[in-house]
Amino acid sequence: MSLEKIKILVASLNPVKIKAVNNAFATAFVNNEIDCKGIHAPSGVSEQPMTAFETREGAINRAQFCKKSGVVADYYVALEGGIDLTPDGPMTFAYFAIMDSQQQSIGRSASLPLPHCVYQSLQSGKELGDVMDELFNTTNVKQKGGAIGLLTNNNATRESIYTQALLLALAPFLNPNLFKK
Repeated sequence: MSLEKIKILVASLNPVKIKAVNNAFATAFVNNEIDCKGIHAPSGVSEQPMTAFETREGAINRAQFCKKSGVVADYYVALEGGIDLTPDGPMTFAYFAIMDSQQQSIGRSASLPLPHCVYQSLQSGKELGDVMDELFNTTNVKQKGGAIGLLTNNNATRESIYTQALLLALAPFLNPNLFKK
């Protein structure tokens, strides 16, 4: 018996993001074969988004780019990591945009507090992954555990947090009758 295939186009070539999307869809659609591919998709926002609004916009822009790319897929998924200065201090998080031919769902991950010294480096135009690599003497951490892994002693990772948040953002696709407008 062959499983029905779900094709997903991810708005990134980052293996951590592609794996997180694959994990979330494989968990949500256990009776399907998941075919997850990534492409480069521009965000239309800063390389390092510094507000929640800009981060959300970047995720939506990337997903829309995928949808308009001509690549046929069942779902188009984008993940955009960002920073915001909140009343509780600087935080990093990600926004997710999941689209199919009928609807879209926007989700957000948990927030990770950032040290003030990291936030100051980001304000000067650096990207979070590069700042974390300098601070922890690592290489290309954004394609590994990310700042999340480094700051939680790998008790959580970029992939684990993204997978969890993507599962939540899939709720409208898992229960479409409840989310009809």
